[in-house]
Amino acid sequence: MNILTDRLPTAIRVNSRIYEVNSDFRDCLRIILAFEDNELTASEKSVIVLDSLYQERPADEDLREALRQGVRFLNGGDDESSDQDVSDGLRLFSFAKDARFIFAAFQQTHGIDLQNTQYLHWWQFMTLFMDLGADTLFCNLVGLRKRVKTGKASKEERKVAREMGEVFSVPEIDTRTLDEKEREREFMRLIEEARQAKKEKVS
Repeated sequence: MNILTDRLPTAIRVNSRIYEVNSDFRDCLRIILAFEDNELTASEKSVIVLDSLYQERPADEDLREALRQGVRFLNGGDDESSDQDVSDGLRLFSFAKDARFIFAAFQQTHGIDLQNTQYLHWWQFMTLFMDLGADTLFCNLVGLRKRVKTGKASKEERKVAREMGEVFSVPEIDTRTLDEKEREREFMRLIEEARQAKKEKVS
């Protein structure tokens, strides 16, 4: 599809059915924010895609393909995942944590007030997002994060990053399964019990 000549999609073909989708950037961003939430399991995130993206929940026999096509829609029509906040395996921004910087960057670069924008297609939003100005605070922050994480930051830049504290850090997305999380919690519980037992024995 060519964004210059073709109308942006507001529906998705799933097998033999056509399903209308919520294509405004706010609806899609809420789904992306869910994917950033480490408290949600992979299954819960899949349910959010199906319930939040589609105006009508797909039929049971279409669910698997609907999820695949839904993720493809969120990726801007790409078949493969194209996480926009990952560069060489590094997570450089978060739509949740950097929301105010992204908001300001849209205003500064494109003159768009996202708060008062009635409708903006998700693919339009992502196209504009990828072209935010290099002089914006958001892009400078992303650049600093990348230099620090790749070891290319100067001594002064590393000092600035430390001084920024929580503003600089970006939480990694937890891709572990529920079973893996449970095993880790059990392991940490056993470690804590052993530590407490050792402490009581010493005292």
